[in-house]
Amino acid sequence: MDDGMDDDNKDKRSLKRLSLGALCGLLAGYAAIAVAELVSAAVRPESGPVVAVGGAAIDRTPSAVKDWAIRQFGTNDKLVLQLGILAVLCGLALLLGVLATRRRRIGSLGILAFGAVGALAATGRPDSTSVADALPSVVGAVAGAALMYRLIGRIGPAEALATTGEAADRPGFDRRAFVISATAAAAASTGAGLAGQALNSSQGRGAAASRKDVLLPAPSSEAAPTPRGAALRVKEISPYVTSNADFYRVDTALVVPKVDATTWKLRIHGKGVPRERTLTFDDLLKMPLIERTITLTCVSNEVGGPYIGNARWIGVPLAGLLRQCGVEPPSRGGPADQLVARSVDGMTLGTPVEDVMDGRDAMLAVGMNGEPLPFVHGFPVRMLVPGLYGYVSACKWIRDIELTTFDAYDTYWVKRDWAQRAPIKTQSRIDTPKPFARPAAGTVVVAGVAWAQHRGIDKVEVKVDDGPWEEARLAAEDTRDTWRQWSYEWKATKGTHTLTVRATDRTGETQTERRTRTIPDGASGRHSVVVTVD
Repeated sequence: MDDGMDDDNKDKRSLKRLSLGALCGLLAGYAAIAVAELVSAAVRPESGPVVAVGGAAIDRTPSAVKDWAIRQFGTNDKLVLQLGILAVLCGLALLLGVLATRRRRIGSLGILAFGAVGALAATGRPDSTSVADALPSVVGAVAGAALMYRLIGRIGPAEALATTGEAADRPGFDRRAFVISATAAAAASTGAGLAGQALNSSQGRGAAASRKDVLLPAPSSEAAPTPRGAALRVKEISPYVTSNADFYRVDTALVVPKVDATTWKLRIHGKGVPRERTLTFDDLLKMPLIERTITLTCVSNEVGGPYIGNARWIGVPLAGLLRQCGVEPPSRGGPADQLVARSVDGMTLGTPVEDVMDGRDAMLAVGMNGEPLPFVHGFPVRMLVPGLYGYVSACKWIRDIELTTFDAYDTYWVKRDWAQRAPIKTQSRIDTPKPFARPAAGTVVVAGVAWAQHRGIDKVEVKVDDGPWEEARLAAEDTRDTWRQWSYEWKATKGTHTLTVRATDRTGETQTERRTRTIPDGASGRHSVVVTVD
């Protein structure tokens, strides 16, 4: 009987010891991340371990998985990734704490190992320019490892833990000292983390102030007024102009770059550039600006997806700027057929030089819907080229333009099996009625948008179930670089029905019914919704 009680007490002491070890691991991991956050304020926010490891994970994630994440989580994909990283770190910290109860050094060495991983991730990022990016992970790991070693030491040997309050006062385990140490560590870590966040936030204040001070000059070439009838008065249809707040955002930046316009510079150089230039933001604002309404589309947009928006942009014509540098397109003997745009976050995009210089309104945009670019959309300057998917044309936070060839250099997404050249496919979408809607029998307005940037939309048709294609009413066209709204009055009868839409562009090409994935050059297929008429 006594042996059974002794065994039971030993099991309880062992469980208590493991629980305390897990707590030590969690506190040590928390301290490592918090201290790293504080140190990152002295280096740069992107050097923090969570951001660095998250960025490295994005870089190494297969394109199909990224596409799935965008479909599942939308613009919250980055938040989900960071929460996932923190969850994994918490789990590993708990495990290291448990292991450290048997071998004290294991926990500390484990935290140091993860610090090394963070340091390698930070210095291996495309936007890393200094070994100093390793400091947050290294310093944080050292702090976490030291705390782990100290807290585990406070637990004492396994025999020191008992199941009663009286026995817990035996030599080897000082409960009061442990609680004081753990509480002090948690408080200090919280303070370091909050201080780091505050300092990192303050670094963006200069950039915010520079944006606030921007006064966009009147464009020398204004956009034509939006034609009457371009925006249909249909409930639940996408607004003709997408607000800045509602404009889609798809990129790989876990931390939105906050670039100070007063220090920003753009270098134009490379193959076939006899007159290299380095421009400031003020240099761009002094140049003749154009204003154009242009629809942008992300290559990750599924059939019927939300990653498309129409905005009015102000910027410097990119073709004219390249000509000032002496650049000629391949059709006129230029040696470079690819323009590589580099972002401050290390992203690279490759655009056909011929497309940039063929007369379309490619630009370095500085304004969006009447105001300076929002930070999430590329302030102070972004590139855009009508008719091409964003991953080959719409570099945000641009800092460098290099002229080269497609044979000589593969950009970020091309290395991940996306196509080098990606003209936007002819597509259309039903905005209303929504999938699984239950409209009443009678006249139901079916409406949405269609797009074929730089070619224009000539016709939209709607089919109900297996019936014939019926032509929809097109809204007035603004330009061939913008989407067109459309509507169709359907005499709805009771029952479940499938509504399908297709568009025909100005070249005479009708949107294909063949479904393809977004990889490698954009999704194709026809959008349909199922509704039940009551």
